[in-house]
Amino acid sequence: MSSSTSHPGAFLGIDGGGTKTSFVLLDGEGRLLARHVGPTSYYLEIGFEALRDLLRDGVDETLRQAGLASTRVTSAFAGLPAHGEDSSLLEAFDALLAGVLPHVRIGNDMICSWAGSLGGDDGISLVAGTGSIAYGEWQGRAARCGGWGEVFGDEGSAYWLAREGLALFSRMADGRAAPGPLLGRVRAHLGLAHDLDLCAAINGDAARSRLAQFARLVSAAAADGDAQAAGLLTRAGEELAAIAGGVARQLALPADAVIPVSYTGGVFEAGAAVTEGLQGALARDLPGAALRAPRFGPELGAAMYAARLAGLRLRPAE
Repeated sequence: MSSSTSHPGAFLGIDGGGTKTSFVLLDGEGRLLARHVGPTSYYLEIGFEALRDLLRDGVDETLRQAGLASTRVTSAFAGLPAHGEDSSLLEAFDALLAGVLPHVRIGNDMICSWAGSLGGDDGISLVAGTGSIAYGEWQGRAARCGGWGEVFGDEGSAYWLAREGLALFSRMADGRAAPGPLLGRVRAHLGLAHDLDLCAAINGDAARSRLAQFARLVSAAAADGDAQAAGLLTRAGEELAAIAGGVARQLALPADAVIPVSYTGGVFEAGAAVTEGLQGALARDLPGAALRAPRFGPELGAAMYAARLAGLRLRPAE
C-alpha cells in the first residue's frame, strides 16, 4: 500500500550494516524501482575511503538499474553503522555523497530499522545484527541506547553471541564446562585438528563481520539441544531488552503508555530462542512494551525515511 496522494519522484534508501549494505529505490507510490546489495559499510573495518567508494558505486548501480538520472531522486537517506560515534567525523560523513545526489542526508543505520519495523510510528526499534543498538521516537522526542561497539558493548548482537559462544567452546574444550553440541559444531566448522588451533583460526582473521558469523553456530548448537548455547540466546534477548529500557527512560515515557517495540537483524533469525528471553525481560522491566513483528525491513525503512524527509508518508507497495 502506498500514500493515497500521488507523488512524483523517487526515493533512495541506503541501509548500511556490519555485514552488507542495501540500496533500495522506490517511486512515489511505493513501487520498487531498483535494488542493489554491497558489502559491509562499517568504516572502522574497511576504511573511510573504501566506504565513500562503496556508497558512490552502489548509488550509481541502483540508478543504472532503474534507468534514472540522479536529478530524478527527490530525496535520499543513508543510514550507516557508527555514524554519530565520533563527532570529529560528522562533517566527513555528510560529504560522502556530496555531488552524487541533490538531496541526501546521512545518519545512523538504527533509523532505517526504526522506520521500517514500526512503519515510522512512535515506538522503539531494536537492531541486533553484527552490532546492536536501539532507537525510539515518542511524540517528537528521539533517543538511542547501546551501539557502543564490539570492544566493550554491542550486547545481544551477532558479534557478542559469537564471542560468548567461542568462549563457551573454550570452557567446554578444557573442562570448565560440560561438553555439548557446540563443541562439535565449532570443531567441524573450522576443521580443527586440535582445539587450541582455534586461537590461530580466530586471531588470524578477527574482522568484525567475519567473526560475527560464528553466532550461527550458537543458534545451531541450541537447536541441537545444547542448553548452554540456548542460555546464550536467552541472554541475548535479555540484553536487548535492557537497551530498549534505556531508550524508554531517555524518552521519559508515561508510566501507563503502551510502547510498541519491534526488531530487525540476523540475531532474530534464531526465533523464539531469542524473542522469548526478550519478551520475558520486557514484561519484567518495561511492562508497557508491546513486542511486534517488523512491518518492513530496514532497507525499505531507509527509503521510507527518505520520503519522510521530503514530507511524504510512504508505504512500500504490496
